[in-house]
Amino acid sequence: MQVKGKPSRMLSQRSIHGRITHEIGQQILRGDLAPGEVLPSETDLGAEFGVSRTVLREAIKVLAAKGLVESRTKIGTRVKARDQWNMLDPDVLSWSLASHEAEDYALAVSEMRRVLEPAGAAFAAQRASLEQIARIRSTYEAMEAAGQNAEDSADHDLRFHLAILEATNNPFLVSMGHVIESAIAFNIRLSVKFPNLRVQSVPLHRVVLERIEKGDPRGAQAAMVKLLQEAQIDIERILAKPRGGRAARAASARRLRQAYR
Repeated sequence: MQVKGKPSRMLSQRSIHGRITHEIGQQILRGDLAPGEVLPSETDLGAEFGVSRTVLREAIKVLAAKGLVESRTKIGTRVKARDQWNMLDPDVLSWSLASHEAEDYALAVSEMRRVLEPAGAAFAAQRASLEQIARIRSTYEAMEAAGQNAEDSADHDLRFHLAILEATNNPFLVSMGHVIESAIAFNIRLSVKFPNLRVQSVPLHRVVLERIEKGDPRGAQAAMVKLLQEAQIDIERILAKPRGGRAARAASARRLRQAYR
């Protein structure tokens, strides 16, 4: 688990086909390659990226597995419809949160967390072992000790939320936590640029911890709802989401992509 850099479950860009996969995937999520559009031929792509057909085919296989493209005989490789993209894939999440529509994706991520994590906190209050509760407390204390060190605080914040999902002892929820790790990390990273917001959120985390320690599922759920509601307000304030105007939206998206780096 990590916030600094990129989440560990993302495809490595060290290999040649990994780099090509990332470049094409980013083009799709940015809208440079639109749904329904056919990618350039292997010859043209090979010349553009300076790689062999074998490397390109490996990259296309990875993109197809992520639901972004499909290859058909005599047609070529086409970008699939947006509703077929695997948005929970760590790479797709990463590309979406650095795209021109990053603002909308960020708010959607926040909504997803508000559906999943309060229930996770309630289950943790009912099921967590003493060892798991100790792990949640240690991540909270580390976050509290980080104080104004926003980067370290954000790292421990991510671990706090993942530790709660792990304490549900539900294998699907635990797995879901790791799947959306990059999304949670992204939401947290937004606040790194605004240390005052991070300091204000620490007491809300403490309430969640205390409710879980006391075995109070309703209290834990309510505390997590409150925490994520405040986080949503902070995200909207950070984005200063404009209601109209291409220039205003572009400026907001730029701020968001800078926060993700």
